[in-house]
Amino acid sequence: MDESIRLRCLAVGQYMIRHSATVRRAADAFGISKSSVHKDMCDRLPLIDPAMGRQVAALMRYNKAVRHLRGGAATRRLYRERRNSQ
Repeated sequence: MDESIRLRCLAVGQYMIRHSATVRRAADAFGISKSSVHKDMCDRLPLIDPAMGRQVAALMRYNKAVRHLRGGAATRRLYRERRNSQ
């Protein structure tokens, strides 16, 4: 594995753990695609640092479990802002 990819995996993993970030938020922060973040975290990170890989995997499972709540909250905010601006 290329050293730059290895270092990126570690940096993105640390960022996700430190900020409880979603894949989308981490991708935006590092200027890479969501697909790259997902591949790095699911396939590469467990080979590089198994302990961090388990932490990130748990965070990603949690984010997937609550994504429907985030979507509902975003929709609620959208309609509340529309109502208040009229």
